[in-house]
Amino acid sequence: MDQFVNPESGTVPFYLPQGDECDVFAAAHRSCLPLLLKGPTGCGKTRFVAHMAAKLGRPLYTVACHDDLSAADLIGRYLLKGGETVWVDGPLTRAVREGAICYLDEVVEARKDVAVVLHPLTDDRRILPIDRTGEELQAGPGFMLVASYNPGYQNILKTLKPSTRQRFLSVEFGFPKPEHEVPVVVAESGLAEDRVKLLVRIAGKLRALKGQDLEEGVSTRLVVYCATLIAQGMSFDRAVQVAMIEPLTDDAEVKRGLADLVTAVAG
Repeated sequence: MDQFVNPESGTVPFYLPQGDECDVFAAAHRSCLPLLLKGPTGCGKTRFVAHMAAKLGRPLYTVACHDDLSAADLIGRYLLKGGETVWVDGPLTRAVREGAICYLDEVVEARKDVAVVLHPLTDDRRILPIDRTGEELQAGPGFMLVASYNPGYQNILKTLKPSTRQRFLSVEFGFPKPEHEVPVVVAESGLAEDRVKLLVRIAGKLRALKGQDLEEGVSTRLVVYCATLIAQGMSFDRAVQVAMIEPLTDDAEVKRGLADLVTAVAG
């Protein structure tokens, strides 16, 4: 459910800034303010958080939120170990205790009781009450709460209430401009720049179909996957099929249309 990254590894994940988002993140961390990242799937939000946590030298707990994620999953629970009942901290509690960054990826997917837990951590109190143990943890200056979600997938049942959303600073992410996306894909895949430029151009054409034949455009992540396959020797046509067409739709007719579009762009 959660992933811990130790800052002592000394490696900073590659991330190419698109604007002033790194400055905003650093200012939010200095000011002990929570941050909400909004943007489509695969546009670099998770990599951005990992990059900033490493730059700031803070441990990072990443939680992939889902329909069954409850407040107890974040805070902790009593478990039976060796015949004894012991309390085990959840990732949010560990982050508060350690002064780490806690990143809740796709927070709107979590159960509604999660928002109740986040509220006292996202105002001037910065506390985490643990009812089961009677503790009330005060978040130190190193702790930061970061959450993300994809506004394109919102519906009446899956959205952030204004009372929650307005507790966060917010930065909007989108897919990078071609002049930014090309060096990102080159760095991540090792494919030559001239070949990556074609893939990025194809991605732009596919993204233009969002809201028509496609629910979502091809992500930068998928472009990297495609370039990686080509760099490893897979044919261009097959790599595009498995990385940039099949993940977007199950409709056979739409897939044929996308393949025709790719052929037209690639010449």
